[in-house]
Amino acid sequence: MDYVLIDGDQVLFQPTFGPAVVIVVPGSLRASGPATVNGKKICVVGDESSVAVHGCVYLSGVYSIPGSGCLEIAALASDQTARTSKTGDQKLLLVGRSFTARFKVEAPAQQPTPSGPIPDSMVEYTGEGRFLTTNRILRAS
Repeated sequence: MDYVLIDGDQVLFQPTFGPAVVIVVPGSLRASGPATVNGKKICVVGDESSVAVHGCVYLSGVYSIPGSGCLEIAALASDQTARTSKTGDQKLLLVGRSFTARFKVEAPAQQPTPSGPIPDSMVEYTGEGRFLTTNRILRAS
């Protein structure tokens, strides 16, 4: 049994995305489930796609001139989706351990050189994140 995620719960990203280090900003979930806890809607599978934190600054290896991008949830871990508990026909989202995160480069970091800066060629980096819930009432499996 784990806590069910609800509207407004925080999405916390780890700063390390492979060779890239991101100055992370928390995101928040927008719930769409029909049921509520303490007056807040319950999160269901698919609500994780509502998370997009734009404008996060990053550096990567030799690319020491900062760039920026967007943090998103790429994939949930198996323990973050309820096996049996549903609201309506939709499975609930649970706190779980950690999800796979994605950092999409919007403005590439750059490597300084005497002939001018060279932009980072990576368009995406992979990392991890976790959920932080305010729900201390409803648990599910």
